[in-house]
Amino acid sequence: MCLVLIGWRVHPEFRLIVAANRDEFYSRPTESMRWWSEVPGLLAGRDLGAIGTQAGDPPGTWLGLTREAKGRNRFATVTNVRNPKGERTDVRSRGALLMDFLRGADASDDFPGPENYVLDVAAAPDDYNGYNVLVSDLESLWWHSNRSALPPQELTPGFHGVSNGTFVTSAAPGGTAGLEAPQPIWPKVRSGLTELRTVVESDPGNVAGYFEVLADRAEAPDDLLPHTGVPLRRERTLSARFIANSMHGTRASTVLLVREDGSFEMAERSFGRFGRGKGEESFSGSLDLRERQA
Repeated sequence: MCLVLIGWRVHPEFRLIVAANRDEFYSRPTESMRWWSEVPGLLAGRDLGAIGTQAGDPPGTWLGLTREAKGRNRFATVTNVRNPKGERTDVRSRGALLMDFLRGADASDDFPGPENYVLDVAAAPDDYNGYNVLVSDLESLWWHSNRSALPPQELTPGFHGVSNGTFVTSAAPGGTAGLEAPQPIWPKVRSGLTELRTVVESDPGNVAGYFEVLADRAEAPDDLLPHTGVPLRRERTLSARFIANSMHGTRASTVLLVREDGSFEMAERSFGRFGRGKGEESFSGSLDLRERQA
């Protein structure tokens, strides 16, 4: 993913709200969101072009939800940290980082809770290229970046956004809370979280409304652009929430809504070159959730 916007326990009827865009080269082999036969209970898209996978591994993914009995639910997503001069080819795929959590460590019966999982991966920061990872068992939500000086953090109820920097931007629930971050907030994260909050406050179950938040193609002014090591023209293009170019752009937009009663909806719109729509997948179901804690 390259933009992830989250509402975590921000509405009495919803446990988790996610709106996310995956930006990637159009040539990278990808399959749309589906239930996976090789990982029972996993609903996710499939990245077939990742490097660093091991023999016997299932494909990677960029965002997924695992539904299991006895409340053993798992949500995870990842963004890369933009560093054009620091990408290595001798490391594991970031999609494998997600799969380890979504299917359980070593596919065993030992369920890795989100806190233990991020603490474990934080101990080996050079096993992957730069990333932000968000993992949850739908009881707690954790963030970690292997290129940040900050330790893994549990995210409190509120609105949270990540892109391709090394930090998370957050705001407490409610219409007046301001956004906070340890570094200058990226424009698309700022505007995306503002619009996400508007949808949550007006019509929180409006899947189409969240897709509209993700569809914005406006580029940020030059004076607000981050400096990530790419040419200015490229930085402008990448500043939009939805990127539509000839070689690289938004390949998938995903919306996930998990209600407090355990029901969920997950929808994905896929795109080709210049942002041309290629189809939409939508799934619904029920999760076994523990009661919301006061």
